[in-house]
Amino acid sequence: MRVDISVLGRYTYLATELFWGAVAALLLRRAGALRKAAVTIAALYPIAYVWDRYTLAVGVFDIKLRTGIDVAGIPLEEHLFMAVVPGLVLGVHETIYGDREERTR
Repeated sequence: MRVDISVLGRYTYLATELFWGAVAALLLRRAGALRKAAVTIAALYPIAYVWDRYTLAVGVFDIKLRTGIDVAGIPLEEHLFMAVVPGLVLGVHETIYGDREERTR
């Protein structure tokens, strides 16, 4: 059975980004990797922004359940997405391998 989260209406995408962003932040904090992740996310952000702006402009995808707030030409939620996805990937990576890498140095 699939849970229908569309009851959140235009806040659906924002709510999912905030939920998974919290998971990413907790993993990164637990692994002691918040600063490293912030640097990596900041380095990736300009690339992700250009990519996202282009794909939205040419109609690759359309985001229906969003707040409608645009920042610098793209939805607010997409800006969060560009931090949450790499943050979650790095959080999982650091949780699995972070301590082991520190011990081998």
